[in-house]
Amino acid sequence: MTDSSVEHIYDLRFRGLEEYRNQVWRILVTKFFSRWIKPGDKVLDLGCGYGEFINNVEAKSRWAMDLNRKTQDHLSSGIEFIRQDCSEPWPIESAMLDIVFTSNFFEHLPDKNALERTLEHVHTSLKPGGRLLMLGPNISALNGSYWDFWDHHVPLSHESAAELLKLKRFVVDLNIPKFLPYNMTRIKKRPLFLVSMYLRLRWAWFFFGKQFFLVARKS
Repeated sequence: MTDSSVEHIYDLRFRGLEEYRNQVWRILVTKFFSRWIKPGDKVLDLGCGYGEFINNVEAKSRWAMDLNRKTQDHLSSGIEFIRQDCSEPWPIESAMLDIVFTSNFFEHLPDKNALERTLEHVHTSLKPGGRLLMLGPNISALNGSYWDFWDHHVPLSHESAAELLKLKRFVVDLNIPKFLPYNMTRIKKRPLFLVSMYLRLRWAWFFFGKQFFLVARKS
């Protein structure tokens, strides 16, 4: 996919939703994801989009990686932007990062080989004990609607994702098959209090969750 295609897809899907998405992610980070991140950590947001996650993270050092050149315009000050193909070698020292986070990204890579190479770079860049936080659409829960996005190439379920991580020498500490709904695009804006409520009502995840969430550790 060309750089211009990536920019066009972002504009098509997210134009007009930027502030709303940032508010949603502020809740997700503070109420859920922050439990894995310490103030002294070094954190990379992989396939960061417009930086909704990394903008809301409190950490010592923050990086964001994406192909979209417009990403930098949306990042908060102090975040280092790396614009590159994530399957190519990273300009990051080995064993430097505490956390790599990725959301709804791996399914967009062109093929499984690119995904494997990317995970190898993740593993190399993490410190021993460092963690990959991985959120993504679960094909087991979505069935045909998984393919409703033109640039979805790699089908992943919570089981296949966990198996791949183990093959790449990660230890899977947490695997939630059904976590968040699959509704951040092509929807009307919903009241933000519902996001906080949903995170508290774990029983609701089973009924409405369409995305898996995995925490994998470099041993």
